[in-house]
Amino acid sequence: MNILILGATGRVGSQIVTYALHDRHHVTVLIRTPEKIQINSENLTIIHGDVLNKNDIVRAMHGIDVVISALNTDGTTTLSESMPLIIKAMENEGIQRIITIGTAGILQSRTTPSVLRYQSSESKRKSTRAAEEHHKVYDMLKQSTLEWTIVCPTYLPDGESIGDYREERDFLPVGGDKIYVTDTAGFTYKQIESNNYIKSRVGIAY
Repeated sequence: MNILILGATGRVGSQIVTYALHDRHHVTVLIRTPEKIQINSENLTIIHGDVLNKNDIVRAMHGIDVVISALNTDGTTTLSESMPLIIKAMENEGIQRIITIGTAGILQSRTTPSVLRYQSSESKRKSTRAAEEHHKVYDMLKQSTLEWTIVCPTYLPDGESIGDYREERDFLPVGGDKIYVTDTAGFTYKQIESNNYIKSRVGIAY
């Protein structure tokens, strides 16, 4: 399979690259600083570019079967500004499947199901800026023709993969307070072979 991974130098993205190469998929990454990728593999194509540049996005999409976006917010609007370019390029290229990493903040609130967690008392975070960025992406994907899945982990510490976690459509599993980067990457990567959460958000936690 030809997989385009965006956000490939981040904590989750770099782990997804490792998983995909281990399974002999062909991986393309679009990154601003290619020297950050310390992997030598004949199955890895590194494209020097920017997710905010329409031409770079179009170039990266050629021959791709599935897109995984592990782009994070990092105090910027990169997430919400790049997604329209990604969606348009995918639709033009006839690529249907996209899996993105979101945040538990954009899952439905259990206490007030009519709103999202970050809009309710359920969220412990003082700042809602990151969740607002992810919310914009969620809205854009809903309006697209793509087969999207948004993986929504809660608190993401580093740690060795446990491999045993809970998942739930549209909600964070009850009492879930963390999931390691490794297992978040593993679950996200597995979605390339799964139709369980097409056009859905999925909450994951231990």
